[in-house]
Amino acid sequence: MCIRDSFYMFRLFISLLCSVFSFTAFGENIARNQDTTRTERTLRVDYDFSGNAEVQHIALSELCSLPGWAGRNVNMDSVPLHGNGDITLTDVATHKVIYRQSFSTLFQEWLSTEEATLTARSFENTFLLPMPKHEAEVCIKLYDNKGGVQTSFTHRVDPHDILIRRLDHAPIPPHRYLLRSGSAEDKIDVAIVAEGYTAQQADLFYADAQKAVNAILSHEPFKHMANQFNFVAVAAASADSDVSVPKEGLWRNTALSSHFSTFYSDRYLTTLHQRDLHNLLARIPYEHIIILANTDTYGGGGIYNAYMLTTAHHAKFEPVVVHEFGHSFAGLADEYYYDDQYENYYSSGREPWEQNLTTLKDFGAKWQDLLPRGTQIPTPPNERKINRIGVYEGGGYMSKGVYRAYQDCRMKTNECAAFCPVCQRAITRMIDFYTK
Repeated sequence: MCIRDSFYMFRLFISLLCSVFSFTAFGENIARNQDTTRTERTLRVDYDFSGNAEVQHIALSELCSLPGWAGRNVNMDSVPLHGNGDITLTDVATHKVIYRQSFSTLFQEWLSTEEATLTARSFENTFLLPMPKHEAEVCIKLYDNKGGVQTSFTHRVDPHDILIRRLDHAPIPPHRYLLRSGSAEDKIDVAIVAEGYTAQQADLFYADAQKAVNAILSHEPFKHMANQFNFVAVAAASADSDVSVPKEGLWRNTALSSHFSTFYSDRYLTTLHQRDLHNLLARIPYEHIIILANTDTYGGGGIYNAYMLTTAHHAKFEPVVVHEFGHSFAGLADEYYYDDQYENYYSSGREPWEQNLTTLKDFGAKWQDLLPRGTQIPTPPNERKINRIGVYEGGGYMSKGVYRAYQDCRMKTNECAAFCPVCQRAITRMIDFYTK
């Protein structure tokens, strides 16, 4: 074959290859547009979770309709992790699962505190689902620490219900994209929200938000998978600067009414006002939320598939924002522990759903495949082999009966430079779940 013929054959091969990729992408768009069970809108479901350590309740508060769908468009009928709860949307006529998502809640965390044995409380919880085309059923379940159903609630949704509040004309807050890798439909959309910043401090917030993005993307596997994410900074304006610090008697008027001393833990910074948070984001494409607090007081918190909140002006801001995003996005557990935990957070009879902890109940489902042959289980700590994978006792706030893979990790201390390989694998699997 002459050189010219070889060149033509090469061009033909490239043309065919491009056609295959174009047809694949076109086919994915056609499949999405022809989905007979959902529309390209978002159904926002607001619930009240209430009760005490003995009895729990779920009640529907409101349904809202939002323009567009920024959630995942793959693996719609499954969940990546068991979580402490899950929500399932099912088409009534065909019984097809339209969407499932797992999550954790502040309410369930509170149930493990001593206060929950003394009184009852209620907590707001909000979930985003694809808007169904036809009548659908929503089933939401909460699980206890043994994996059993704690409580559940099922209700119908008629997409033509005139009382579903449409938020198409909600105010759009000032915002700026810090990383835009593609469309909201195809990428993982993360909204970074200002808390305790006045309107005059918007530029300060945007700078802090950029630091947060830079910190997250400096860690593997986020670093080499950055093209799967969109990050948008939302400059919500607060009347007061800083946030509330109850132990000092300081209560400030802020966009999300966040405060320290959640569950009387001085460093635990959260917001109980989820509806205010989601109302603020009604016209912004999002599925994961980072909240930055304009304060130098140390603290924060991260709740799987709910939100994470941390302080932007403490010296340890950057490692903490990465740690908390490990909670809220990837469902990673804390690997530090105490000796005075009020109640065991993990049951010895059940394997934790978080990928970076084990009770050895079903260790084969965790990182057993990564252990070198002959690894001692449990693995004794060794300061000379700090980066050796093993099965080290202590994690999930419990000093006994729960084990982690490395002696140190970003999910254990702020001083550790990186996520351990087990956590990195868990994060990679989560990103793949959302995008492949």
